[in-house]
Amino acid sequence: MTMTSPRERPAPQPAEGTLHVRVWRGAADGTFQDFTLPRRASQTVLDVVTEIQRTQDPTLSYRFACRVGMCGSCAMVVNGRPRWTCRTRVAEALDGDALVLEPLRNMPVVKDLTVDMTPFFEKWRDAHGYFEPGAAPPEDFAVVRPDSPKRRAADAGVECINCGVCYSACDVVAWNKDYLGPAALNRAWTLVNDERDQGQAARLAAVSGDAGCHSCHSHMSCTEFCPKDLGPTFAIAGLKRATATAPGAPLSRLLARLVKP
Repeated sequence: MTMTSPRERPAPQPAEGTLHVRVWRGAADGTFQDFTLPRRASQTVLDVVTEIQRTQDPTLSYRFACRVGMCGSCAMVVNGRPRWTCRTRVAEALDGDALVLEPLRNMPVVKDLTVDMTPFFEKWRDAHGYFEPGAAPPEDFAVVRPDSPKRRAADAGVECINCGVCYSACDVVAWNKDYLGPAALNRAWTLVNDERDQGQAARLAAVSGDAGCHSCHSHMSCTEFCPKDLGPTFAIAGLKRATATAPGAPLSRLLARLVKP
């Protein structure tokens, strides 16, 4: 592969007008601050935030890491929609000639565009979103066929990177702060389908409570806004079926009585 030296790289695209940006400043009780900067071709929203921080206000707080859509840490609310800002072009998100940037919703605001994701990850833990090998795990690696029904059911869900976009978009979390949320429940669904996991009973009990999968109203907001095109709504539907038919569940007991000879 031929490497391009700095001298051979194309020059920055010329400005294409003026961009007006409203950025949330402060904590939850903060306010918006207006900025103006040049429009540029192929400009991303993360480019805009970085330029503001580097050239106009170095106190602006925001979070990013990879810049290429792998880590999800740059997620913000852009003109009312939770997005990865590194993968969102200004031209795609623009409303007129203005951008309105806010921190992710449903999480405590630390400062400006940075949120505290502790509650998000605590719910991931509360949903038993971790592999449970059991008291005596096998010495060798277990073989999981990629074409097995359970592995295929978990295929999409395992691609989640916990960016928090679905949690920010979730209507149920907005009015029920105890709700586990789509990311945690999606993770639980992938583990329910993991044939090696030994913690199924505790996991199904954890996600079947008042704050669990049955509180989902299937508004599909999580699925609509997921940057990776995953379907947490369908994972939650799978959990609803699994918890309803698990041994000892009310529906399971009813079915047992109905089919009893």
